[in-house]
Amino acid sequence: MTKRAPITKAAQTEATTQKLVSLARGQFAKHGYAHTGTEALVQAAGVTRGALYHHFKDKQALFRAVLDDVQRDVARRVDTAAGQHAGLWDQLVAGCRAFLSASTDPDTQQIMLIDGPAVLGWDVWREMDSKYSLNSLKEVLRALMDAGDIARQPIEALAHLLSGAMNEAALWVARSAHPRKSLNEAMAALELLMSSLKRK
Repeated sequence: MTKRAPITKAAQTEATTQKLVSLARGQFAKHGYAHTGTEALVQAAGVTRGALYHHFKDKQALFRAVLDDVQRDVARRVDTAAGQHAGLWDQLVAGCRAFLSASTDPDTQQIMLIDGPAVLGWDVWREMDSKYSLNSLKEVLRALMDAGDIARQPIEALAHLLSGAMNEAALWVARSAHPRKSLNEAMAALELLMSSLKRK
């Protein structure tokens, strides 16, 4: 019989951390940050309150890890959607639609769009947004300029304008009584806006 390798302390720590993040993500999505108590989380995770605070300094630190997890998932969805197209422009459009479509998911709505800026502040939220969304947007815009598909212009300004438009549209879609209809309307407006960048 083959012996199993012993589980290392680092692996145990990582497993507990991921378990806490996963459970907290569900609770934050369902109840919101303000109405999620740490006591319920430690009971669901089967750990002590001391163990929770060993992994995360406080509830806000746990929320930040959850937001990072959500943003990583959204970035994966954007990359997957963009990767289904060969042309750079089609990749940009597909990525934008995937980002806006993510705003119809309850956890993305509550954690990334509603609680994120309120709990962590705009500066931290923007910093995290840059890590997963803004930098990818700048990359595709730079590639489109290099290919001659859009005129050369300041990348930072253009990326922030488009990112701001998408974040605002995502918030609007998330709060809409008819999210699918709003998603299609927002995407149509965004495509019209972006089409003005294309070289004739």
